[in-house]
Amino acid sequence: MGGKNKQRTKGNVRPSSSGRAAEVLTRESGVIPGFVGFGSNITSELSYVPAVHGAEDIDNLVDADFRLVLRKLSKRDVITRLKAVQDFGSMCQDRDAEEIKGVLPYWPRIYCKISVDHDRRIREATQLAFEQLVLKVRRSLAPFLKSLMGHWILSQCDTYTPAASAACQAFQAAFSPTKQPEAISFCKDEILNVLQDVLLKETADTLSDPQSVTEEEREAKYMRMLTSSLLGVKRLLSLLLKDDRVALEQRLTNLVNSGKFWKYGKHKTPQVRGAFFEMLSALCEFTPGLVQAEATRLCPAVLLSIDDTDPIVVSPVWEAVLHVVSSIPDCWTHVNAKKGFLPKLWALLKEGGKGMAKAIHPNLMPLLSKLPQHVTDPNLDFYTVFFSTFTQGLSSERAVTSPSESAVIVASFVECLRYCILQNTEEEEGQAKIRIMLTSQQLLPLLEKALSDPFLQSSPLFLLVTEMLISWERRVGLPSDYEADDSKDVFQRLLADFWEDLGLVFVRYVDDEQADPQTLEGIATLLHVMRYPEKVNKKHTQKKKSVKICFSKTEENEKTIVEGDGVEKPMQTMSELVNEKVFGSLQTQHFEDVVCQLAQLCLVHVNEKNSERHLVFLSSLLQSFHASRIFETLVDLDDKMTKDDKQSNEVNMKNPAMQFLLERVVVWLAEKERRETEHVVEMVFSSLHCCSRQETTRILNHITTIVPWEIILQITQRACTDCATLKSCHEWLKGSILGEQLLELTENLCEMGSGSRGSTSSSSNSSWTLISLVLSQHHNNESLIGEVYMEKILAKLHVTLSETKSLSDAGNMEPLISFICDVASTFFSSVQNCFLLLSAEELLLTIFRLTAQDQTHTHLSDSLSDKLKKVCVAGVHSLVQHCEYKVKEGGFLHSAAAWVKTQLLTAPLDIKGLQVLVLAVQSVVETVISVCHQHTTILIQFFNLLTPSQTEWTRIRQALPPQWVKAPLLSSCFRGVCEKSSIDIWKFKELNKLPSHLCACALLGKVAQSAAFTHCDQKEAECPSFLSNLKHTVSEMLYALQWCKALNSSLPIVSAYHNLLNDWELPQQITSQVPVNALLEALYLRSVTDGGLWSLTLEDSISTSKCPSASVKELYGSVNSLFPVSQSKLNTVQALCPTMKPEDREALVALATAGLINWQENEDIYGCLAVLLCCLKANTEVEDEVVQAILATVMEWRNCREDWFLFNSDLSQGTTQQLNLMVEVMRFLCWLVSHCPTVLGGGQWDFLLCSMLAWLETASENVSSLWNPWVQLFVCENVTLIVKLNQFFASLSSSGLLEKLPTELASEWTDFFVDGIYNLMLHLPVKITNAFTEPDDPVFPMVALQSVGLALSYVPVQQLSQNSLPPRFVVDQKTNLPEQLQTLLNTFCPLLLFKARPLQITVYHILEKVMPQLPECDVEGGNKSDDDGDEPCLSPPAALMSILSTCEELCDNILAAVQVGEFAVVQPLSVEYSCILGYLLAWKLLLTFFKSSPSHLRANYAQYLKRSCSLNKLLLDLFKLMPENPVYPAHELEAKETKTFFTESSILAVDMCDRFEWELPHLACSVYYSTVQDLPAMVRLWWNSQEKRVAAAVDKFTIKYVSPVLSAQEISSVQTSTQMFDSMTVKARSAAREVIATYSVDEIFIELVIQLPQNYPLGSISVESGRRVGVNVQQWRKWMLQLSTYLTHQNGSIMDGLALWKSNVDKRFEGIEDCMICFSVIHGSNYSLPEKACRTCKKKFHAACLYKWFTSSNKSTCPLCRETFF
Repeated sequence: MGGKNKQRTKGNVRPSSSGRAAEVLTRESGVIPGFVGFGSNITSELSYVPAVHGAEDIDNLVDADFRLVLRKLSKRDVITRLKAVQDFGSMCQDRDAEEIKGVLPYWPRIYCKISVDHDRRIREATQLAFEQLVLKVRRSLAPFLKSLMGHWILSQCDTYTPAASAACQAFQAAFSPTKQPEAISFCKDEILNVLQDVLLKETADTLSDPQSVTEEEREAKYMRMLTSSLLGVKRLLSLLLKDDRVALEQRLTNLVNSGKFWKYGKHKTPQVRGAFFEMLSALCEFTPGLVQAEATRLCPAVLLSIDDTDPIVVSPVWEAVLHVVSSIPDCWTHVNAKKGFLPKLWALLKEGGKGMAKAIHPNLMPLLSKLPQHVTDPNLDFYTVFFSTFTQGLSSERAVTSPSESAVIVASFVECLRYCILQNTEEEEGQAKIRIMLTSQQLLPLLEKALSDPFLQSSPLFLLVTEMLISWERRVGLPSDYEADDSKDVFQRLLADFWEDLGLVFVRYVDDEQADPQTLEGIATLLHVMRYPEKVNKKHTQKKKSVKICFSKTEENEKTIVEGDGVEKPMQTMSELVNEKVFGSLQTQHFEDVVCQLAQLCLVHVNEKNSERHLVFLSSLLQSFHASRIFETLVDLDDKMTKDDKQSNEVNMKNPAMQFLLERVVVWLAEKERRETEHVVEMVFSSLHCCSRQETTRILNHITTIVPWEIILQITQRACTDCATLKSCHEWLKGSILGEQLLELTENLCEMGSGSRGSTSSSSNSSWTLISLVLSQHHNNESLIGEVYMEKILAKLHVTLSETKSLSDAGNMEPLISFICDVASTFFSSVQNCFLLLSAEELLLTIFRLTAQDQTHTHLSDSLSDKLKKVCVAGVHSLVQHCEYKVKEGGFLHSAAAWVKTQLLTAPLDIKGLQVLVLAVQSVVETVISVCHQHTTILIQFFNLLTPSQTEWTRIRQALPPQWVKAPLLSSCFRGVCEKSSIDIWKFKELNKLPSHLCACALLGKVAQSAAFTHCDQKEAECPSFLSNLKHTVSEMLYALQWCKALNSSLPIVSAYHNLLNDWELPQQITSQVPVNALLEALYLRSVTDGGLWSLTLEDSISTSKCPSASVKELYGSVNSLFPVSQSKLNTVQALCPTMKPEDREALVALATAGLINWQENEDIYGCLAVLLCCLKANTEVEDEVVQAILATVMEWRNCREDWFLFNSDLSQGTTQQLNLMVEVMRFLCWLVSHCPTVLGGGQWDFLLCSMLAWLETASENVSSLWNPWVQLFVCENVTLIVKLNQFFASLSSSGLLEKLPTELASEWTDFFVDGIYNLMLHLPVKITNAFTEPDDPVFPMVALQSVGLALSYVPVQQLSQNSLPPRFVVDQKTNLPEQLQTLLNTFCPLLLFKARPLQITVYHILEKVMPQLPECDVEGGNKSDDDGDEPCLSPPAALMSILSTCEELCDNILAAVQVGEFAVVQPLSVEYSCILGYLLAWKLLLTFFKSSPSHLRANYAQYLKRSCSLNKLLLDLFKLMPENPVYPAHELEAKETKTFFTESSILAVDMCDRFEWELPHLACSVYYSTVQDLPAMVRLWWNSQEKRVAAAVDKFTIKYVSPVLSAQEISSVQTSTQMFDSMTVKARSAAREVIATYSVDEIFIELVIQLPQNYPLGSISVESGRRVGVNVQQWRKWMLQLSTYLTHQNGSIMDGLALWKSNVDKRFEGIEDCMICFSVIHGSNYSLPEKACRTCKKKFHAACLYKWFTSSNKSTCPLCRETFF
């Protein structure tokens, strides 16, 4: 483009070179207006090139961070620009002013661009950033102001309010209010240039780039810019001074003269139209000369646009209308008002402003005042049409549905009507007609319509009309306030005519037998508003448009501001009536006459027609007008109607109100058939306003004796509505007549409620409400009725509630109790100092007792129980709050504590009853805390009263069942004795109720927890016994918890109790309220004195508190204090030993050793030996000589006191002391084996081993005595010794101790003792289960069985194969097993289903050891059953399959309701748990058996499983037992790889004691993994046969959790395999899940690639071709197919499949021909060779292939030659 030799276009003066163009621009203006780029300087970063001359110098003035931000502002991405603007604002706020000034030369261009961005967030952020810039640079902005100001004004008029507000804020920050006009004046031309360009020149395509901005965004920006520009002109004019406006008029004339400008008034966008009319309003206000010059176009544009009712446009339009009619006098000459303006106005009014009444109607009265005469002529017609359309607008849809719209129309109507009347107050006939038309044809019809229209009644119509009437009255009565009184007669006639017409309307509606009640209510409402306009709700006072129009000076003065109290009251108080005149603000006699006339009409209709609606209307009238004249009128009328039998009392004649009340109102009240009486009661009080106190008391007493209780309730409620009325009725309320009546009512109600049928009638409800009212309603802390009667009523209620407990069917009392609850609740919550009445505390105590008892005892419903609890809380709150309450005898808290204590100690409670009692007491405590805050003296006293005495604690503690001993004893945590041990003691009796000790501990612990007692000297000083009681309570609670733990959840109710305490977090929180040292000291003293469970409690507390040895030392002082050893001291030593100092334990060892060595002089040998073992267990160092001495002593006992060792004894006859001694000897020998076996000599080893075997024989002979825990302990410790010996001799070779032991010891153990041990021990599981058949029986020896199971896990396989079990066989049982193995299976397999987990696991471990030996018997036996079938099949061991079959049926029943893929939750150790556990263990044994089988037998076993469908059932059950997310529970989050049940092997430990909930899921996953690993073909076959939902669930689960682990293991097994093949090598690629097999024979070379699928083993394994040499294609494909078939259909690993394939290929090379049916040498499933030959063609076939051929073809011919096959 810039070529020098090119032809220039004619007239083109611009240089073609961009460089010369820059020179020209620089020369002309000194600034390059908009070129931005990057500098050519070779620097480390790109430089922002400022758009000015000399860029290289100035560029250095801009900070690098600013340059980066300014570059981002030109990006297209919205988020980038937004963040850049925000960063710019932050930088302006944080940086120095000098750094920011460097940006100023470039800011105007950027600001002008981003301030009108499409994104409103960017526009807002721009203004916020601009404000920060302005605050920093201040005056330095001045040189750039003209470039900025145009878009700054545009931004202040942005349609997005936050952006506009931010721009205005920035403008105010830059210029003070006095400086703003100067700044605008300085830049006015530039501002107008920008605005005019947008309005007249710019289009949507010029404002935005069409190539980068969508059409919608371009249009939106254009509309926004137009709106902002129009509003910008308005803002410009409002900010300029007058002189500047005049100077600007010429330029504005150019704008206004443009035709495009006037088109904006009809623009399709409402925002543009609205801004256009706002600008016109500004022109009218600030440039009247310009407006006058353009009136020809401006007036039609504005006045003919009033039909534009768009919500955005309507307000600006009407504002412009008012400005036009005000500022352009001849505006109507440019518009045809009759044809153009008024028709649109009438249409608008008829439709109620089209939903825009709030914006339109407040402008009507100002508009009306500006309409010239020629527009409104003729006036009468004009006003008639004007107001008619007004009233029609009230019937429009929008006005009918919107109360606010209706209210605005009504207010505007009355406003305009008042104005029109004020404009026509002359005597002229025309104006008189106008006034008559306005009142009679417009106002009165509207009022008449409002009488039956609730919408209009709720509008301000009545209030506005009242204000207008008040204004007229003042014009009539107060002429001095006005400039002229010529209109006085006019308004007087106006008022007279109005009331006359209004009275006729009222009479027409009232004097009708079928008068509409709604209309009557409307009349009453109108009269009430006229009577008390100052009491009308403020909501009727509408906020009007801020256009101030003055009627005249006098009218403004006479208008009063109506101020109400904000609440419309239906009745007036006495005090108000005394101080105000009879008829409020309206003073005219006409008003009074109308009211009297209406009252007389009502009375006539009531007397003659008995009209209820007129009686209601009369009550409403008297409620508003209770003056003497009204009652006189009514009495006079009544006298005329009843003059024949008139017998007046002289007193009554003096007071017409009292006479009317007694003769009429009381009669109406007493009518029995009257249903609605509220209005009559209101009439009573309207009449009482004109009566004295004595008259009031007399009348109310009279009424009390003759009317029902419902009416007395209404009278009482009405009397309590205000203080003045209550004061006037005081004597009646306090009087004896009402009090006696209420007491009698209470007695009747209680008698009715306690009868056979509860009373729930409406009269009963109202009676209870009355009782509640008189008890609760207080004024100035004084009761409503006499205190004597209150006391009697409360006493009656208390007696009634107390009787509910003695009734046989308390449910009938429920309605009565509910009523009493309501009364008591109201009384407690609203009456101050209510508990000064003695009966109040008794009532509260009775309510508390009902809340503290279980609903099964009280027979109360849930809702009523909740109500009682709330009443109790309210009562306690009032009791503690309003009195200086002290816990004293006979008071509520004292009596409640005594009752609760009695319940705890004597009444047995279940869990529910305990919870209810605890919650009731806790509620009392929390209520006291909420009132007393930190002051807890009351609570301390209450707690002390609840706490049992020491004697009581001892009694209830000793009543605890003694079965707790069993678990600690058998777990070696406790050493104890039992004087008389019988089987009945150890059989738990099912507890239905909790022991008293547990209940007391729970309740007191909860109270202490809620009160949060802390140990401090202040409380000890206040109540010395408190800390002692708290310490004893905590000790007893720890004892109770230890008792629960010791029972080991044997009883459901105890387990529930323990869980309850843990849920309450009592163990953690209660111990923190007592000093640790004090608590441990108390527990130690109890332990030393009583031993037993106290010692376990002490040990647990020391462990929990992590008490150091020094603190423990403080408890016992010296070890000598623990000797001589008693039973309690022994228990204490066992508790303290783990935390004792080493030197103290050594001292204990010395004392114990001395006692043992001198055993002949020491009576407590057992105690010394037990103390010694406690110390040894705590790893106390002992010299070998001491050990030798003790062992020698024990051996001496063997010689001298052989009876102590219980060899061949009847253990059921032995004492617990004898058993304990031998148990300690066993423990000592066990310790010797573990810690110092080398110390023992040959004789000592013989003593140890022979004693062990003798004890085992004794245990085997005493299985029936295992119900005794001490016998169980004897067996367990003996078995533990056997386990230690097994472990010792098993590790002998690796430990290096063999040389230090006697030479023949190891061989003696192996050859003699092992045989002797297991010949005896194998019989024990059977003996135990035969002796104890019920595993749920409390005396079942589960611990002994578990110990035996641990020992049996060490049994050698040889002992199992050559066992001495009694022979056991099953009839018709097919087997190839030896007799001993078959007996082993038949004996132990049934025990897999025995409901004792240790036994099931033990049996599994025993049988697992012999499973690998069993297939060998089938090989030797040559059993080939069912050869006649499709394929030969062979049954696994029959004993195992029998158990498996039984388990299948049980599991099917258990899991029948569970869908595949759902997780079945099984209760741990339940019957179902045992069945499923036995089922899975049986399958694990079967899979172990299957895996140990040779390949040809494996196929036969698999065929058997296939036919029996056992595997299919297993797989379905497994997918009900495996969890959806089998993550290992102990998996740590920090581990890189997630551990699952498939990556971790299941630990089937006999002695597992926890985490049972995960055992079955883990075992199920283990079985599934073994199944897919060992039987992949069968699993694949099963999966393919399942329905779509099941198959999808199995596939998803297997891919996610199983396939990765199994594939990795298969690949790893290939890599680590030691199996060697001749002429074949196998390699594996773990990453690609591939196995490569290379086979080479002579010159033949074959390479096959085996690919594992993603869902292995469900999906088929693919075999791909690798390299091949010397093999034709047909043979190659054939071998690939064979390998694929083997891998798909054989149940084994990949290596097994490869071995089978290689064997097939080898046979092929050996010359054996293929079977011509399957084209394979070796059969794919049973691995047989072709043996069945055709006699004709001599070809050989597999037997299975021939069978399939014959059955599928229905022929018996050879597949090749078609001859008959023989």
